[in-house]
Amino acid sequence: MMNTEKKWADMTWQERREERFKKWLSPDVKFSSPEAEKKYKERVTRFIKAIKLEEPDRVPVILPAGNIPAYFAGVNLKTIMYDYDELRRAWREFIREFDSDTLLGPGLILPGRVLEAIDFKLEKWPGHGLADDIESYQFIEGEYIKAEEYDKLIKDPSDFWLRTFMPRAMGACKAFEKLPQLTAFVGIPVFYVAYFADPEIQAAFKTLMDAGEETMRWMEAVNDVNRESLEAGFPAFWGGMSGAPFDMIGDMLRGTTGIMTDMFRRPDKLQEAMERMVPIAIDEAVAGANSSGCPIIVMPLHKGTGGFMSNEQFKTFYWPTFKKIMMGLISEGLVPMPFAEGNYEPRLEIIKDMPRSGVIWWFEHMDMAKAKKVLGDTACIAGNIPVTVLCTGTPQEVKEHCRKLIETCAPGGGYILTGGAAVDKGNPDNLHAVMEAAKEYGNY
Repeated sequence: MMNTEKKWADMTWQERREERFKKWLSPDVKFSSPEAEKKYKERVTRFIKAIKLEEPDRVPVILPAGNIPAYFAGVNLKTIMYDYDELRRAWREFIREFDSDTLLGPGLILPGRVLEAIDFKLEKWPGHGLADDIESYQFIEGEYIKAEEYDKLIKDPSDFWLRTFMPRAMGACKAFEKLPQLTAFVGIPVFYVAYFADPEIQAAFKTLMDAGEETMRWMEAVNDVNRESLEAGFPAFWGGMSGAPFDMIGDMLRGTTGIMTDMFRRPDKLQEAMERMVPIAIDEAVAGANSSGCPIIVMPLHKGTGGFMSNEQFKTFYWPTFKKIMMGLISEGLVPMPFAEGNYEPRLEIIKDMPRSGVIWWFEHMDMAKAKKVLGDTACIAGNIPVTVLCTGTPQEVKEHCRKLIETCAPGGGYILTGGAAVDKGNPDNLHAVMEAAKEYGNY
């Protein structure tokens, strides 16, 4: 995997991580100038020291900019979902205007024409279920797997995905319900090929082929922006994505009502299904990090927040398989970065049970003084400038919030200044204020 004297299999997780940090520090990119390369290495070093719970030269910053680049450039989310040249223009202007230790690229700006072509059922977006000027998406929960279908998912996840989930989540794939099970070891393969003579199945594949070509055009724009960001000296801080199996099932397959019911009516099946997802999720995240060269794996968390379940339920249903994924990522030299949406204060004593310096915990709603006290010797913490302040406050109010966070969380290292969540629309001066606060108050 990596060009090292010691074999990868013989390395400790810390040694593997060091190899990945080296790759992160030296990307395969031609920097726009010696100054850009210098700043790039300073920024990555800043993050690495924070992850290791050391004190860098100053507190590192992730600007909490979601879709703001679009609005800063005078367009909206709908425009950049359909016009990739405008997507490029918006992020290029943002790169030129804003200083940060990393810039989050447009990889989560979904391509509208692709979503339309596949008849995607899990989202509403501007111009498709939402008003044109809405600045974000809206997730549509549903029971895309029935309670009695857990065994199908557990037995063969890929087959379940192709013949059950995809036909329900994408209208264009409805015909895939007609396909036989893929993993068949008895019979002659030519008989399977015969199913592709079905006109509806052919039409479904033709739609996916066209959507795939459109996706490649979108990916070209995203990759252009990401490459230009690197060339300008801004490191990626997002090498792959993963999450908690409870959320994977609750968000996409069973919905909140369904999975909460399953905790009581079919707990064993729920547990078995979550265990089945662990190795798949680890492999997917490792592949993403290997491709990107960035060792950080972002992990949005949804249904483990305080108020959704008790600590005992969290320890029974949410934490065990989630922890296994994080430990699997750590063992591969990666750095899990759970984004703890909602209130994770009730979980602090539970989630501290991780290898020292192995994880970055990014908090939305949190008593950061308490988080520092409980996790400060274990994990790097990030957050949590309130979105309300970022959107409605003055630059001076934003700086004041940042000052308090830095004074509370920065001593001893292990802190990254950022928002409680990304901001889709707001005052650009408030983003400048975040960076100014880090430079003014965050020096070690």
